[in-house]
Amino acid sequence: MSTWLALIGAALISASGLLALCVRRTGPRFADRVAAAAVGAGAVSALAASVLALAGGGDSLSLDGGFPGGVLCLGLDALSALFLLPVAALTAACATYALAYFPAAAHPREAPRLRVSFGLASGGMIIVLLARHSLVFLAGWEIMAVSAFFAVTTEDRDAEVRDAGFLYLVSARASTLCLLALFALHWVATGSFDLVPIGAGAVSPAIQSALFALALTGFGLKAGLVPLHYWLPPAHAAAPTHVSALLSGVLIKVGIYGIVRVASLLPDAPPWWGESLLALGVVSAVLGVAFALAQHDVKRLLAYHSVENIGIIAIGLGAALIARATGHWQTAALALAGALLHVVNHALFKGLLFLGAGAVIQRTGTRSLDALGGIAKAMPATALCFVVGAVSIVGLPPLNGFVSEFLVYSGLLRVAVAADGGLWLLAGFATPALALVGGLALACFAKVVGSVFLGSPRHSSMTGGAEAPAPMLAPMAGLAAACTAIGIAPFALAPALSAASAVALGKPEAQLVAPLGAISLVALLTLALCALLALALRTRLRRAPLEAGLTWDCGYAAPSPHMQYSASSFAEPLVRTFSFALLPRVRAPQLAAVFPGRGAFHSEVVDPVLDRLLVPAARAFANAAGWLRLLQRGSVHAYLLYVWLALFALLAVTGMTE
Repeated sequence: MSTWLALIGAALISASGLLALCVRRTGPRFADRVAAAAVGAGAVSALAASVLALAGGGDSLSLDGGFPGGVLCLGLDALSALFLLPVAALTAACATYALAYFPAAAHPREAPRLRVSFGLASGGMIIVLLARHSLVFLAGWEIMAVSAFFAVTTEDRDAEVRDAGFLYLVSARASTLCLLALFALHWVATGSFDLVPIGAGAVSPAIQSALFALALTGFGLKAGLVPLHYWLPPAHAAAPTHVSALLSGVLIKVGIYGIVRVASLLPDAPPWWGESLLALGVVSAVLGVAFALAQHDVKRLLAYHSVENIGIIAIGLGAALIARATGHWQTAALALAGALLHVVNHALFKGLLFLGAGAVIQRTGTRSLDALGGIAKAMPATALCFVVGAVSIVGLPPLNGFVSEFLVYSGLLRVAVAADGGLWLLAGFATPALALVGGLALACFAKVVGSVFLGSPRHSSMTGGAEAPAPMLAPMAGLAAACTAIGIAPFALAPALSAASAVALGKPEAQLVAPLGAISLVALLTLALCALLALALRTRLRRAPLEAGLTWDCGYAAPSPHMQYSASSFAEPLVRTFSFALLPRVRAPQLAAVFPGRGAFHSEVVDPVLDRLLVPAARAFANAAGWLRLLQRGSVHAYLLYVWLALFALLAVTGMTE
């Protein structure tokens, strides 16, 4: 029953854009609503399937119709259902948000195509989660990847958007090639396309390690693990904002799902699998938040925070694999539960942050942090929702980010205590690294909230105006409420996390043991303290007499918006601290004269993998390949000479081998 409900949900969501095309003659607004209604109905069906499977009602179905590869199998277990929850919820939120953010009336050329690609991308994700057969998995993966490309390149009149789309497409092709090799090797080793656990001793350790390495590369490209993250910031910045929310919130998590699913199929996991994933997670988390600090574009900043949070998830998964390899099943369940909960939490608060940023971008027409300011006066509800997302992403109580990061911390510490040999050293090193990431994330979002919502407007377009419309505010409010609910009552998700961890580990007895009740108490006490402080401040402001008069201004008698701290100046000390990794490009004015003229300061941090490695390598290859054009002379005589030389070389090689 649950699998059929999920399939119905996938079909409705996938067909939403096509249904809108069928009724577009009745008007663009009606077409928008038809698409959103179809997505909403599909999301409700998928959510019902997920809840049913997490409650123990998971099942599977087989399609026997003479397909290549035999019987096609689909199914929904607790692991798939846990990933299906954020996919369905965030898809519905983004579709509702698009009613006001990207209506067909304002975008008659782009909106119909975007609705089709948006629905197909979300439907493809659901098919991937349901797949229990290699060919079904690849079909869903391709639908998701290609549709996401068209969604990213919606506004393809912009050269920057086209470049970002091309980069994403190349990365998606590379990821698919790795998966083709993965499933081909799996078929050679097992003789089956079915994605079921491999029996102990059925496949050699070398084949298992090759399968894991291919999965880590192929799925790591989609997830955005460093150094495979290079496509992610450009694509997130170029896409419409609700598409960015979908990409960051759930699409990259399908890569995480692939890693977890493949690892669950392999019986004999050596410790180095977990060590590799843990090390990649630490590097991704630290570099992701460091590069986010240096960004001036709010969407690129949020994209790098996706790299950071994928790193946090990978840290939890790595710790779980280490504990699994050493036989500490309860520790593995704890670390894995933290990683899986962070998958759900990140979808909620990152979706919220992107949607909040989109509301600001739509109103101001800019993504530059240094140009924004004072938005909270005109958009207080958007500002409040964004602050909720910011508190969640930095991992502070009483919101959901604190819960999942606490579980990851607990898993790391238990691995450090329980692991044998030198394994404790890596887990012990990852714990302070995770603490560093939290501190840097706090500084980064202090910069974002301060520069965007506080202070004075830095541009005339940011004065006055109105709050975001209801179709945009409602999804943000719903996501903020979900972040708060999980932070206050995480024990409600404990059975689902235990069930999903048991499937991933292959150990039904591996249950989550964590002080979730104590976390709820901390959350409630934090909420009560915040409420008391707010009440005390409000009472004091009401009772205190207001006086007007001159104060000592210390040269600040006539302030202007340009005299405020900018986002760049706020983050500059931290960027300078991490300059050995960020390698910032700084162009500062030369103040040689006593009364210098006008000058400008500019700083830029480019991605080291894309801009310092891949792009120069591609240019060098293109230049080297350019010499081959000398062979293209347009002469039939020259081409006959090439054929003769090739035949001569073949004859010579044949004679040498005989």
